[in-house]
Amino acid sequence: MKCDIILAGVGGQGILTIAATIGLAAVEQNLFLKQSEVHGMSQRGGDVQSHLRLSDREIHSDLIPHGSADLIISVEPMEALRYLPWLSAGGWVVTNSVPEINIPDYPDLQELLAELRKSGNTIVIDADSIAGDLGSSRSGNMVILGAAASFISMPFASLENAVRSLFGLKGEEIVNINLAALRAGKAAAGR
Repeated sequence: MKCDIILAGVGGQGILTIAATIGLAAVEQNLFLKQSEVHGMSQRGGDVQSHLRLSDREIHSDLIPHGSADLIISVEPMEALRYLPWLSAGGWVVTNSVPEINIPDYPDLQELLAELRKSGNTIVIDADSIAGDLGSSRSGNMVILGAAASFISMPFASLENAVRSLFGLKGEEIVNINLAALRAGKAAAGR
C-alpha cells in the first residue's frame, strides 16, 4: 500500500488540520508516514502546501516527485491547479470550487475549473456551502477531506476516529460538527 498526497490551500483554510487528521488515521492503521510542509505567508492568505506520504513499508523521502502524487486535496481551486505537475497519470484531484481571491489578477474561475478538469479524475465541490449548511463555515476543510476519503488507502472509520481525537479537547459539539462535515463531503463526492 502506498498513497502520496499533496495538500494545498491558503493560510487559514485548515490544510495542516487535514494533514494532522490523515496522520492520526495513518498511525491508527500502523502505516508509515512522512510529511513536509510549506507555510508561506500562511497567516496572510499565502500558499500553504504539504506533501503527505503513507505506506505499509518504510518511506525514505518526505517529498513527492513530480508526476507521482496519487491525490491532490485542495481547499482552494487555484492552489490545486498550481500542484497539477505533481499528479500521477491516474491520480485524482479533489478541490473546493470556491476561490480565496487574495491577489488582484486572480484567474477567471470557470477557466480555472475547466483547466483542472482536463486532468481527468477531478472532483469539484462547493465545500463552503456544505459547511455553511451544517452551521460551521470553518469546517470546509473537513468537507474536502471527506470528499477525498475514498482515494486514501485506509478505512473511513479511521478518519472519523482521527477527527474525534484531534478535536476532542474542543468539546463534543466541535467533534460532531467536524464529523458531520467529513461525512457530508463523502456524500457530496458520491463515493
